[in-house]
Amino acid sequence: MSINAVNNQYNVSRSALLYRQDYAQQNNVSLAFQPNINMPNNVRNYCLFDQNKVDYFVKQKENALPYLTDILQHSNNEAQVTETLYIMDRMIDNGTKGVDKLYPVFSRFNDTQSPNIQTFLAGIYRKIQVPDAFGPLCKMLIQNSMKPNNPAQTFDPNEEIGGAILSYISDRWKG
Repeated sequence: MSINAVNNQYNVSRSALLYRQDYAQQNNVSLAFQPNINMPNNVRNYCLFDQNKVDYFVKQKENALPYLTDILQHSNNEAQVTETLYIMDRMIDNGTKGVDKLYPVFSRFNDTQSPNIQTFLAGIYRKIQVPDAFGPLCKMLIQNSMKPNNPAQTFDPNEEIGGAILSYISDRWKG
């Protein structure tokens, strides 16, 4: 299924896209390549996604995994990857089976410097508890801790990364 066919499926409005493009041009703001994704900024420290699109994929459950996996395997667009990881996270919450088998696909982003991708990746790793993900989580936390504070960064991904690490450790000690 092409991205245009998918966008048509959730009735992404062309006029809304044009409005956002005009706004972005007038205010010197990046659309981050994805017309329906609002990445965090200095006013809002969270992402906004097209909930119709997210709900569409979540309802598809296992049937959506091949399409989403293809995006994660081929996309280098931070906004698109972040949105896809968010959708996968919601799918896990909705009981979709087989997401834990996608660790080799997720691991492509283990070395990312993007706080957005790190946050969603850590959230997924916390839920799927794949043993191979523990080392990369520790590596992310250590590397982020060694970087100087970035005043332009809108949130701290280390909170989610640390929480995922604690989840791994605490789950190992359960009886």
